[in-house]
Amino acid sequence: MIPTPARFAAERHLKLGINDVADPAAGTAPPARDHVEKLLAFSRDWDTNKPLLIHCWAGISRSMASAYTVLCDRLGPGREVEIAMAIRRRASHANPNTLLVLHADEALGRKGRMIEALRTMGPPLMVEEGITTALPLAQL
Repeated sequence: MIPTPARFAAERHLKLGINDVADPAAGTAPPARDHVEKLLAFSRDWDTNKPLLIHCWAGISRSMASAYTVLCDRLGPGREVEIAMAIRRRASHANPNTLLVLHADEALGRKGRMIEALRTMGPPLMVEEGITTALPLAQL
């Protein structure tokens, strides 16, 4: 885990210790429902007039799945494909972690729509590390 930057209050820095695995049996510390619940609780306290930074080690899978989850929660049901396509337009490298999204889909009661929407994104641009990507809530 990276340390909380000096200018941030520790309670404003959510750290989720998950590895980028899509099969819970395939590795240690896979995304779990509890991680999604913590992410949703934290993001629901977000003042949308200020930026929310979501990051992981590579900026490709876990952070993109987390951003997708937060946006789906904030913007409401029925917009899953729209949000997935907005992420693809801004981040050709995005490859949201499907296990994290599966847990989010269940937590948000989306009945598979979040997972299905990921399929509309098409394949990601293969990179070793993603780039900083802004997803302005007001523009979605």
